Amino acid sequence: MQPTSLYALTMLVAGIGIPLLAGLNAALGTRLGSPAAAATVLFVVAFLVALVTCLAVSSPRALAGLAAAPRHLLLGGVLVAFYVLSITYVAPHFGVGNAVFFVLLGQLISAAAIDHFGLFGARISPLTLNRAAGIALMATGVFLTQRA
Repeated sequence: MQPTSLYALTMLVAGIGIPLLAGLNAALGTRLGSPAAAATVLFVVAFLVALVTCLAVSSPRALAGLAAAPRHLLLGGVLVAFYVLSITYVAPHFGVGNAVFFVLLGQLISAAAIDHFGLFGARISPLTLNRAAGIALMATGVFLTQRA
């Protein structure tokens, strides 16, 4: 399998996981009576999985570079916490499909901006008219699936 095919498959599986994460954590938050408690449990489990993976595939010294990393790069943790907390709270009230629709719309917009400007070291891919039309078509498709 070509690396690009493997990347695409990996991200497809990750994308499949996002609504599952939303539904599972929303149900856990409802059962526990606290979206924040459900998010805490999710992060403990995620931390343990990430730690085991880190120890299995990289040198324990890999984390030593953290001290020299620019602090703004740690905002990813804030963003994932916001996502998990918000989807856990919103999904039971708004529906998993509706919540994920707006997540996808936000992802399309921010991904286009990141690629267009090459933010965070991303490969520059200008927002051409064709690309903008494709993003609009994707957004329309996601919208139509929620209206059906």
